[in-house]
Amino acid sequence: MALPLVAVVGRPNVGKSTLVNKIAQSNDAIVHEMRGVTRDRSYHEAEWNGVDFMLVDTGGIELSADDGFQKSIRAQAYEAKDQADVILFMVDGRSSVQQDDEEVARILKRTGKPVFLVVNKLDDPGREDDLWEYYQLGCGQPWAVSAIHGHGTGDLLDAVVEAIREAGLDAEDAEAPAVNIAIIGRPNAGKSSLTNKLTRDERSIVSPIAGTTRDAIDTLVEHDGKLYRIVDTAGLRQKSKITESVEYYGFVRAMRAIDRADVVLLVIDGTLGVTNEDQRVASYAAERGCACVVVLNKWDIVEGPEAKEKVRFDLEDELVFVSYAPVIAISALTGKGVDRVWRMVDTAFEHYSEALPTSRLNRWLSEIQETGHTVTRGKTVLRMKYVTQTGQQPPRFTFFCNRPDIVTDNFERFLENRLRGAFDLTGTPVRFKFKKKD
Repeated sequence: MALPLVAVVGRPNVGKSTLVNKIAQSNDAIVHEMRGVTRDRSYHEAEWNGVDFMLVDTGGIELSADDGFQKSIRAQAYEAKDQADVILFMVDGRSSVQQDDEEVARILKRTGKPVFLVVNKLDDPGREDDLWEYYQLGCGQPWAVSAIHGHGTGDLLDAVVEAIREAGLDAEDAEAPAVNIAIIGRPNAGKSSLTNKLTRDERSIVSPIAGTTRDAIDTLVEHDGKLYRIVDTAGLRQKSKITESVEYYGFVRAMRAIDRADVVLLVIDGTLGVTNEDQRVASYAAERGCACVVVLNKWDIVEGPEAKEKVRFDLEDELVFVSYAPVIAISALTGKGVDRVWRMVDTAFEHYSEALPTSRLNRWLSEIQETGHTVTRGKTVLRMKYVTQTGQQPPRFTFFCNRPDIVTDNFERFLENRLRGAFDLTGTPVRFKFKKKD
């Protein structure tokens, strides 16, 4: 059963992300004094008095503004409002009621959903008497809170949870397990366009301006009877090139998304080929042991077979450390080839969760021993006794031998190549451990 959705909406810089972080007891929503930092909807699990729900942080609504993003931000906020079961309408208690507040209030009242008017930045608990002017918004009782200090949030959440229970929305069943997919890549490679195609809606704001996505945002998608949790992340740059503090926070969220991903989709701009940034991004996923699928995007505008062949050749040469990752050429903008992404994700996740029988592994090891290939150091010869799988996601194997200390990187690569030749482990890294066995 899906968790009930509680959307937090309002003008920019009224403290929506701060409140989300306070309620969710996390720092997942990016908070910054710059207006318009939150652009996409971002989703955060929370719990109060035994009721689990999903908080939706939205971009600030400025009905009169018309910069490059405001139209999309308004659309995202309206979408969250339409999907939400309960709405927290947030205003700034340090300023009087604004025209945009009145317009948003009119929109929210027409939804017919429970709307809680939250007056933020009342950091002094004795200022509740200043709430009288907010009754003119017609959204009922104003709730005085200080999102940064937490004052008043308990009483507000009691009322929100009661509204959820009265509507019969509290989810008693645990969410079904889902495959966690992080869509990663350098800025402007087409990650948000791919997210939109996979989720079948305009969940992420797409813009030709590099760096549009700053939050890591989750979407739960059902495809062919399976559940997938898709995370569109901010474009990852070299840390030394991150100049804005808010962009650094986006980098941190993207790294967290990789940490909890089962499968990463590494999106590469096919018109540019493999860059140093692509190599760096791939290394993050490899270090963290995620299954990986390489997605060559914008393939429809790569001109000529020679150019395409060069991109594939460079990819094979420069991403050798993730050579286990299958490669798919697509156009996220037109949708061509996107359906194949699902099949590759399933394949990578299947092998990522693979459990190989010990008997088969040791027959494989015996075949290697028969070749006589091993490691020597002086008069010492490495003798492998047996192997067993000791973990999954990714598959981990422990080799018992006489001298673990003389195992070399070259020998580990030899073992991995032979293992992949004997067993289909497409899409997943493997981990080896060597333990002493007399």
